[in-house]
Amino acid sequence: MRSLETVIHRWTTENNGSRGRGSVKRRFYTPVLLLAVFASAQEAPQRDWSTQTENVLLDRMATNDHARQIYSNVFSRLRDEGVSADFMIEFSVHPDITTDNSVVRRFNRPAEKLSYDRYSKIFITDSRIEGGVKFYYDNRVLIDTVSHRFGVDPFLLVSLAGVESRYGKNAKTHTVFGALHTVIHDIPRRAKWVEREMAEYLIYCWENDLSPLSLYGSYAGAFGYGQFIPSSFRAYAVDFDNDGVRQPFEWPDVLASMANYLVKNGYAKGNSDFSKGSPNWKSVFRYNPAENYVKVVLELREAIKEAAY
Repeated sequence: MRSLETVIHRWTTENNGSRGRGSVKRRFYTPVLLLAVFASAQEAPQRDWSTQTENVLLDRMATNDHARQIYSNVFSRLRDEGVSADFMIEFSVHPDITTDNSVVRRFNRPAEKLSYDRYSKIFITDSRIEGGVKFYYDNRVLIDTVSHRFGVDPFLLVSLAGVESRYGKNAKTHTVFGALHTVIHDIPRRAKWVEREMAEYLIYCWENDLSPLSLYGSYAGAFGYGQFIPSSFRAYAVDFDNDGVRQPFEWPDVLASMANYLVKNGYAKGNSDFSKGSPNWKSVFRYNPAENYVKVVLELREAIKEAAY
């Protein structure tokens, strides 16, 4: 087995310049710019999380009482986590803070509620199977390294990548913030869930110096090639290539993060039992709690594995 450093170096060299939109990048400053930033910080005192500050934010970001209550709870969490009030004040004036009716429509008609015959036709196609075989062979050293490190079946990782984002080709339909902002305003039944996810997302943006409108994902606020919701990304994402950042749009980190999620949610390392109710089956169910989803992931896994050999 090659060393992790060798595998990552090879993957990075072969994929140089392929960072996806939304990759987290560190900022580097010249000494002159650092002095300017420091001087600016000295001239502009930080706002604290006062009642007045929170009311300003609520007036700007919430357009109904339901949203106002959720955002109030979100801001309390941000304050407790040490997120700067200035970060939110500056963001709250952005003109693109709007709701999206298509998000509501997608929540009301999730694909997982289709009959399995209709649902499987979305994913079990010749093109997706062939794409999975190509993805496996294009990234075989990396996939096998992640599989060995975490004890997770390599073709399960490939299948998850195929179902979640079509191997990275279909991961960005909405801004993550816009999707969650819409749920806050227009889908009251998801209040508890979206309160947690919006707080986790804004904390993630603060920690990584990102504009909340810079990341794109699904209608449910999942982002990256592995389509993690914010709370799952912060809890399970792995910096596999040791560059200091957990990247949602780079395969070394994504594949390792998917494997880590499965293991932390009960996957039996080195076990090939995927029968319904087994630990491995349950770990996939935790990734997306719908039986149709688990069934299609496992069916695609088998199809790709068979076609690969």
